[in-house]
Amino acid sequence: MGRWLAEARVLLDRLEETQMEAIDAAAQICADAIGAGGLVHLFGAGHSRIPTEEMFPRYGSYPGFHPMVELSMTFHTQIVGSNGQRQAMFIERAAGLAEVILSNYHFGTHDALIVFSVSGRSAVPIEMAIGARRRGLPVVAVTSRDESLAAVSLHQTGTRLLDHADVVIDLGTPPGDALVGLDGLDEKVGPGSTFLYVAVANEIKVQTAARLVERNAMPAVITSASQVGEERSRDLFDAAYADHATRLAAVIDPRRGAGRPGTPDEKG
Repeated sequence: MGRWLAEARVLLDRLEETQMEAIDAAAQICADAIGAGGLVHLFGAGHSRIPTEEMFPRYGSYPGFHPMVELSMTFHTQIVGSNGQRQAMFIERAAGLAEVILSNYHFGTHDALIVFSVSGRSAVPIEMAIGARRRGLPVVAVTSRDESLAAVSLHQTGTRLLDHADVVIDLGTPPGDALVGLDGLDEKVGPGSTFLYVAVANEIKVQTAARLVERNAMPAVITSASQVGEERSRDLFDAAYADHATRLAAVIDPRRGAGRPGTPDEKG
């Protein structure tokens, strides 16, 4: 009993001991973007979708974070058959798809991107970072260095996500992600990246909020009725959703990318 929890505590302590400077830098990027009316776009494929949703919308979260989730790479409940995992893993390695995704948006001068990818070796997360930086966005990579360097890159350049980021936050998870070895079982069980993702996401969220409060630029926080009452909770939800809609409307242009897959547009 408690084996996974013990391993998880080691990783969480390591994260705090070694990655707070990088998290601080990421929070600065986020505060600059959100405080100026921009968006911090969030991308993750596979189970890396989870931290994007932890950032927003969520109790204790606020507008300025924009989850970018492609269902073709993150729909995990149908394991085999249509929409199965083989297809999702194949699509995540497809070169050129990231540029098609990015072509849907007219990024603003104050926007930024956070890419979550434990291995950082697949084409789509790598090219999301490449495409965002080409458009002038600062990029934060949340990844595992050990996992990333444990095998060859699946991208045609041979590079990894961590090679294309302004700030790299290292989750510290081991190759293969699983943490616990058991007698009589060759394979380890109990992955660690998801809880570390959530820890990183919330630390960034809190540090960003502290900066925004100092600047008197803090958006409405989505808050449970159990804390503030039904009426105040509804008001906060409505304000947060309206704020998010306003920010997102500024970056969505249906004309972009039409008939032009793979062609980068300049940052707006």
